[in-house]
Order: sequence, then structure tokens, then C-alpha cells
Amino acid sequence: MLDTAAVSPGPAERCVRALLSPWARLGLLVALLGGAVTAVLLCRPERLLAGGWPPHLSGGTAVVLFAVVYGLCTAAFVPRPVLNLAAGALFGAPLGTAGAVAGTVLGSGIAFGLGRLLGQDALRPLLRGRWLKAADRQLSRHGFRSMLALRLFPGVPFAAANYCAAVSRMGWAPFLLATGLGTVPNTAAYVVAGSHAASPTSPTFLAATAFIAVTGLAAVLVAWRRKSLVRRPDDRTGA
Repeated sequence: MLDTAAVSPGPAERCVRALLSPWARLGLLVALLGGAVTAVLLCRPERLLAGGWPPHLSGGTAVVLFAVVYGLCTAAFVPRPVLNLAAGALFGAPLGTAGAVAGTVLGSGIAFGLGRLLGQDALRPLLRGRWLKAADRQLSRHGFRSMLALRLFPGVPFAAANYCAAVSRMGWAPFLLATGLGTVPNTAAYVVAGSHAASPTSPTFLAATAFIAVTGLAAVLVAWRRKSLVRRPDDRTGA
């Protein structure tokens, strides 16, 4: 008579299952991000603002390479304003904006992919609070619109928005498209400011910095407005 009892997994199979478990993958994500941050601190990409780009690189090749470096740096939590200013100082407004936007989309795609592959399965069961559920529902159901608003009004840190979107059920296409479109205005303003940093009293520099200040203020007002709308039902129920 055949033995139909389930065969218990061997040590190798148990080891593979443990390595592929959601929490093991989340641990790998944390390790990768920690290593990336350490590498950035050692390499200090902000030196581009002072030292400039290598002299033997110029033209389109330099812009493409800068976009790749930009993307890797943003995935490792380097502040985008620093990189945008560097893009303007190195390449001027048109090429600098193109390289910075391309690097932004690349960096957000890297972060989104890492978060989706290594962190989503472990973190989704933790979305239990009212705020977390509401944010997840908004990103999952209205991905393009929600991400476009986050990119246009830079109130949420760039890396945080990437990884929050990765944990949600937002698709790749709306995430990348909204990122590419939504980051153009603010990115261009920083790049223009960086390209005219040598003349801080020029009308172009002043207009760029004024735009940055206005969008920052708008982000604060939008956040305050949404917070008051969320609290209002609670106030009525407690009356």
C-alpha cells in the first residue's frame, strides 16, 4: 500500500522558504538601503556642486550618466533639491532639467521596484490604523491622481512617497507617469536656480526661488486643509 502521508520538507527546502519569506525579504531591503546610504555618505555626491563634473565627460553622455547617478542617489535618500541645483550648475537649465527629471523617474522606479518586491508582502498586513488604511486606499484606487498631487505639492518626502506607493496596490504605469509629469515644475525651478546661482539677484533666480517658496506654501496649506477635513467628522460625532 502506497504511503500517502505528506513528506516533511528537508533542511534545504526549509532554508529556501525562510530566505524567501516576507520578513526575510524586508530585512534584505533594509540592508540594501542601509548599504546605499553608507555608500552615499562615503562618496559624497554633493561635491558635484563645488568640484564640477569630470572634464572628459561632456554633452549627452554626461547628462545620461548624471541621470543614472541621480537616480541611484535618490533611491539612497539623497535630497533631490541638492541634485537639482547640481544639475543646473553643471548643465544649465534645459539639459539639467532633462537629466534631473529622467533621474527622478529612474530613482523612483528603483525604489518602487525594491519596495514592491521586498517589502510589500511584509508591510501590507501592518496597515491597520485609520490613517494608514486611508492612505493605502487612496493610493490603490486613485493612483495616478494621488501621486500627481504628491509630486506637484512637495509636502511628503520623495523617498517616503516612493515606498508608500510600493506597499499600496498602485500600478507601475500610473506611478511612473505621475512622477514624470508631477516633478517637472518643481525640478525645473531648482535647476534654473542652480544655473543662475552665480547671480542671485537676477530676475530669473528670484523668479525660480519665488516659485519654490510658493509651491512649498501651497503644500502646507493643502496638508492643513486635508487635516481639518479629516477631523471634522470626529468633531461632529463627539458633539
